Amino acid sequence: MQIKPILAALRRHKAGTFLIAMQIALTLAIVCNALFIIQQRVTHLSEPTGIDEADIFTIQNEWVGKHTDVELNAQMQADLQAMRSVPSVADATASNSFPLRGGGWDDGIKLDPAQVQDSSGTAIYFADPNTIDTFGLKLIAGRNFTADEVRSMGMRDNLKPASVIVTRTLADKLFPDGSALGKPIYLAGEQTTIVGIVDMLQTQSVDRWASSFRYRSLLVPARLTIELGGFYIVRAKPGQRDEAMKAVKQALFAQNPRRVIDDEVGMLTFDQVRAIAYDRDRGMAILMGIISVALLAITAAGIVGLTSFWVGQRRKQIGVRRALGATRRDILGYFMTENLLITSGGIIAGALLAVIMNLWLVTRFEMSRLSLAYLLVGVILLLLLGQGAVLAPAMRASKVSPVEATRSI
Repeated sequence: MQIKPILAALRRHKAGTFLIAMQIALTLAIVCNALFIIQQRVTHLSEPTGIDEADIFTIQNEWVGKHTDVELNAQMQADLQAMRSVPSVADATASNSFPLRGGGWDDGIKLDPAQVQDSSGTAIYFADPNTIDTFGLKLIAGRNFTADEVRSMGMRDNLKPASVIVTRTLADKLFPDGSALGKPIYLAGEQTTIVGIVDMLQTQSVDRWASSFRYRSLLVPARLTIELGGFYIVRAKPGQRDEAMKAVKQALFAQNPRRVIDDEVGMLTFDQVRAIAYDRDRGMAILMGIISVALLAITAAGIVGLTSFWVGQRRKQIGVRRALGATRRDILGYFMTENLLITSGGIIAGALLAVIMNLWLVTRFEMSRLSLAYLLVGVILLLLLGQGAVLAPAMRASKVSPVEATRSI
């Protein structure tokens, strides 16, 4: 196949060639980054929390009326006892938050009170001796809290835990050269001691700002006593979650009816918690997928349209070539090669544009750098799309009769 005649033909149609090449370039740049974003979002929403999600449900409880901290503490202990006595319940605990909730208490940890910068950020969960069992956490070192360590804490009280339990990720971050067990740390300006280490517990937030300490969580032996209430986390016996949810709600109102549990979001299975937490990521992945498919379809339609237009314009030229001995295969190859040159030009520009676009996203939205694998996938996809789109008009061109073309001269 001679390239010079094709290049000469493209030079005569500069505007159409440039526009379709730029369309391919933009499509490649956007699709590569969109696929990369989709992969990151799908990976993000599949991250494990470290808890027994299948059997866990949460309850957001609010109290009606005025109560002292002592009354609320006693009421919460009565609630926990009532929930644990339900036959379908394996265990229950009270906390200020839970993984994937989207909000809660985060703070910095220091190894020396004179430090200017924190050694690590951490999510803080209020806990009692039943928390590890309720969440289904794995205690890999040290001990659990005792009932005597748990104290009630009102909104105006300072956090002063004598002991804490940390996740393995947090322990490794704070003490990379040795075991964190028994070591002192400073939380909210107060010294405390690490008495236990659990394997994994995700933080409350799934936002990007919290990704640097995603599994750096910490349990403090405390019970939050506020009138706005807190959260109960309940683990049902295997296969009895739905039954436990109904029974627990009845048990709570039987124990004290002066409370509010919202009908829609007051009780959530952890499947619902996960769905709410990753709703934006799921929506973004779907949106990126739709945009990618739409761009690919528009680009394919553009190639088909432009090539069909050129075939219509060149019927006389095609006829002459057929009359001079060109076969149908030569005509087919001519248009396929012509399109390959245009697509290749667009792909070169698109690859450069994809990298520039990714650098802008990295700078602007703290995204990860684009993997070359996605660039390679995009290049192959556009090449196949371009050649597939041009095939039908190229075949129509190859069927132009030399006799008919000769008569048209």
